Amino acid sequence: MIVPNDFPELKSLVWNRDPARAMPAREVFALYERNWRFVDTGRLTAQEMRLIRDLAATCGNGVLLVS
Repeated sequence: MIVPNDFPELKSLVWNRDPARAMPAREVFALYERNWRFVDTGRLTAQEMRLIRDLAATCGNGVLLVS
């Protein structure tokens, strides 16, 4: 389970949810993929970049589908 409050860009993607509520990894991965256009890659912390890389490896067969 992943808490959006721990990751600045993820927290901004869950504007319509409680960012303190933990979410399943697959749901977080889908959220990143669906809303990548709203992610400010310049604001990604090293911790959040690792999270995205790990999610892609475990949930996306090593691929993050973004446009």
